[in-house]
Amino acid sequence: MGAFLMVLGLTSTAAYGRPVDLTGGGKAAAAAQVLTWTAGDPIDRYLSFPTTALAGPTTIVFENSEATGNTTGMPHTLTFDVSDPEYNNDVSLNILANPSDANGGKYTAEVNLTPGKYRFRCSIPGHGQMTGVLTVTEVGPGDTTAPTTNATVEGQQNADGAYVGSATVSVTATDEGSGVATTEYAVGADGPWQPYTAPVVVDQVGSHTIRYRATDQSGNVAAEKSVAFTVVAPPTDDTTPPETSATVSGEQDDAGNYLSMATVTVTASDTGSGVNTIEYALGAGGAWQPYTAPVMVHQVGTHTVRYRATDKAGNAAAEKSVAFTVVEPPAQDTTPPETSAAVTGEKNANGAFITSAKVTLTATDAESGVDKVEYSLDGGPYLAYTTPVIVDRVGYHTFAHRATDKANNTSQAKQVSFTIAQGGGVPAPNCPEYDERLTVIVGTVDSGVPNRLTRSRCTINELIEDEREWTSQALFLKHVDTVLDKLLADNVIDQREFNKITKAAKQSRIGKPGQTEGYRDLFDGTAESLAKWEQVGGGRFALSDDGAITSSTTVEGMGMLWFPERKYGDFSLKLQFRDDAPGNGNANGGVFVRFPYVHNHPEESRPEWVAINYGHEVQILDRPDGDMYKTGSIYGFDRVGLGNAGVTPKGTWNDYEIRVVDQHYTILRNGVVINEFDNLGGQTFTPPRAGDPGTDGRRYATGYVGLQVHSTTDVISYRSIRIKEL
Repeated sequence: MGAFLMVLGLTSTAAYGRPVDLTGGGKAAAAAQVLTWTAGDPIDRYLSFPTTALAGPTTIVFENSEATGNTTGMPHTLTFDVSDPEYNNDVSLNILANPSDANGGKYTAEVNLTPGKYRFRCSIPGHGQMTGVLTVTEVGPGDTTAPTTNATVEGQQNADGAYVGSATVSVTATDEGSGVATTEYAVGADGPWQPYTAPVVVDQVGSHTIRYRATDQSGNVAAEKSVAFTVVAPPTDDTTPPETSATVSGEQDDAGNYLSMATVTVTASDTGSGVNTIEYALGAGGAWQPYTAPVMVHQVGTHTVRYRATDKAGNAAAEKSVAFTVVEPPAQDTTPPETSAAVTGEKNANGAFITSAKVTLTATDAESGVDKVEYSLDGGPYLAYTTPVIVDRVGYHTFAHRATDKANNTSQAKQVSFTIAQGGGVPAPNCPEYDERLTVIVGTVDSGVPNRLTRSRCTINELIEDEREWTSQALFLKHVDTVLDKLLADNVIDQREFNKITKAAKQSRIGKPGQTEGYRDLFDGTAESLAKWEQVGGGRFALSDDGAITSSTTVEGMGMLWFPERKYGDFSLKLQFRDDAPGNGNANGGVFVRFPYVHNHPEESRPEWVAINYGHEVQILDRPDGDMYKTGSIYGFDRVGLGNAGVTPKGTWNDYEIRVVDQHYTILRNGVVINEFDNLGGQTFTPPRAGDPGTDGRRYATGYVGLQVHSTTDVISYRSIRIKEL
């Protein structure tokens, strides 16, 4: 190919080239109709093509060969577009030709054309301007005479007959037979044919030719005619050439090189007689070409684009140039950043930090570079990391971190854990509730306001106390108003957020009849509350320093931790869970509800299997493979796929709510309903399990609640377990 590949962003969508007139100014017999397209080196036009044809059997010829002027081996296609409803779609044609193929670049195809319009194009990327429309008409019964055409040129002329300033060309066409269908014109010897709709004004100084033709309703095409004329500039004392400039645009690397492509835009202005022509040339010895649109240079290397302009008084601007370099774009970055965390501070003999711990994150990315670094403390939302984080709250902490590069690759979250010693640091805040959800949710109404930490180190949700018992809504709203007044004064929220939380509180109906009782803690993070639960079967749960219970990694077997103090009928059970499975695995766990007393059961001697066979397990599992029942599923009966399970990054605390009213189950994860299930009779366990009673054995009106422990590798943590009777 030439020195480099260049694509011009031309404004016209019509194909370039001079169409072949197959009808010789009259009508061809449909049965013998041959339509020919030719192509060569250019990628912006067919060299020749028909624009009209008659309906019926047709031979299509497409030639892109040395004989048609292809000296570079450039491939082209002749493709009939069947995707646009505005055009005929009954001919599927897609011919690929190049001079070096087996046919030497020349192909034929037999088709049957129907009346209407066919859009043709070259489908090779970058050749999008090679396009046009073929108009097909019925064979008329009697009209064989082409239209009569004429053109006139008008305007002020000088003594030599040249037009001063501009010339206006008017084209007329008449047809006494079937009537004129289309009138077209073209500028210059090789300009594209365009529909003629109004007189053509030519104001560029120089010699010009306007070609014109017409087609009637029967498909008869008038022979091409033309008019030639000259436009000269009006008398002027303008002796100043145009002002010219050029800009180079495109994506650049750090060295200023253009990645993959550079676009050169040339501008010219003239306050005297006005700009007449703008030209550009490629390289030091390239030929001058008319500038009609920005020039796009794709070939890798160093390039120079020269440019100049002339005004209508004949004043020529001095040649200028711009130089630039195009380079291959770097390989796409698909590698996420690397992150690491360093935890520093004074430690005691047990390895716990005294007073506080400082976490410093580092992130590196050798390709596109690091864009942002984020961290999550104790399963909370990810926050932007800008400076080392000081953790001073007494207890066990997890600190997750990740980074995203400029190519939008995000690293897998890593995690470090540490403990702030009792007796050191800052005591845990005495918050009335524990609620670290991302937004302020009152009852079940999400205000959309971020659930920020307040000066008391409690979150907004924790201060609102929507799970307390409120004897009237007025008392609850007064309490909310008092809390929000303080937060507004402390600049924790603004007035707009104040109003949104107030609206959510009113919509929550907390304190209204039927909603006066709050949630009762079943496990509040203390050893005293854990002592009210009983472990049956295998496995164990242990109390952690952060007020959570975590399943054992050493005690084998499947079992259940259940709350034997009382049964519950209709209820809302809320808790938080965290997937703490080791390595890249995911924990398999679940919450059992509505099962009978587990000891001395007449049908099942294993206590944990009483819950399995006679209660419902609400599944917790975010693993992409393995068991088909994912988080939110009613195990064995109602499957939730991973895409609908509301999956969060491993190590994140999740809010889980299970509402049971009569035999209708509603499952919410982080405030979003992910499943609803009707416990109707007659449903069987899937896949089949020997001895399972199906839903007929699980339709209790009341029952107990429990937590599953699956195995030593299915490590899962729970906290803040509470229940409200409905």
